[in-house]
Amino acid sequence: MARDAFDPAQDIPNLHGKVVLVTGANAGIGKATIRALARHGPARIYLCARRREAAETAAAELRSECRFDRIHILDLDLASLDSVKKCAAEFNEKENSLDLLFLNAGVASTAPALTREGYEFQFGVNHLGHALLTQLLMPKMLRTRRDDPKADVRVIATASNAAFAPMLPKGGLALNAMRRPDAFSPIGLYAHSKLANVLFIRKLSQKYPEVLATAVHPGVVKSDIWGKGAGGLFSILYRPIVWATWVDIDQGAKSQLWCASAPLGGPKGVESGQYYQPVGKIRLLKGAAADQKLADELWEWTNKELASHGGKGWPAV
Repeated sequence: MARDAFDPAQDIPNLHGKVVLVTGANAGIGKATIRALARHGPARIYLCARRREAAETAAAELRSECRFDRIHILDLDLASLDSVKKCAAEFNEKENSLDLLFLNAGVASTAPALTREGYEFQFGVNHLGHALLTQLLMPKMLRTRRDDPKADVRVIATASNAAFAPMLPKGGLALNAMRRPDAFSPIGLYAHSKLANVLFIRKLSQKYPEVLATAVHPGVVKSDIWGKGAGGLFSILYRPIVWATWVDIDQGAKSQLWCASAPLGGPKGVESGQYYQPVGKIRLLKGAAADQKLADELWEWTNKELASHGGKGWPAV
């Protein structure tokens, strides 16, 4: 599968029997991801979204466009850990397997705010909520892999090159500041949450080598994620200048679709724990993103925080 010429319509293999879950899938690259996958015959796709009405509209459009009825909706508000637990419980009750988990939902450069449990909003949505969802679904993914040694189970996190940006806090992570809504600028907090995505995936791949885990940069996508920002210099100066050069959502979805469907390993395949830029190109990790101690610190801090809100912990290897 040639990376530069990757065409989801032609290059995604038959997905017969596979169960897929995509967060933030009522719009943007999440919706585009479902559109591409639905055309390759999976068993079922779960569309997760915060707003039920928007999810119903998106699901109806996708079912009609793709002529694929097996798209199901799960309510998911990543700013509420209770909502995450309910979403995972509903999925686990309905399904015996999970093959592809897309941690796609996200917010960017939002006004200062806290999540329901009191965490900085962007970090809570982009990292902490997804970490809990992954933790609660990991037993199902491990069961999928262990029931069938040939099963190909993958986790794909939508990250960003902001993870390497100069506006990151000194030292890379500032976990002790994540109970404040405004410890850094909105764009700095976004970069901080995206660094967490990259570190989390790296550690997840080490913890569970039988599950392929990758983080991807979709490109700078024309998406609703930038329409709800806090403003400032980004909105006033930067966005209008580069808007015409950004990629559309179908192009933006290609990075995660490639990571979900490329062969395992080899010179043309996908490798667990890596960070990919469009399309299928490894970006070597440097600085904070390459710091194993930071990955370990984030993992331990995350587990402690999730446990304080009823998290069950990670399943044994």
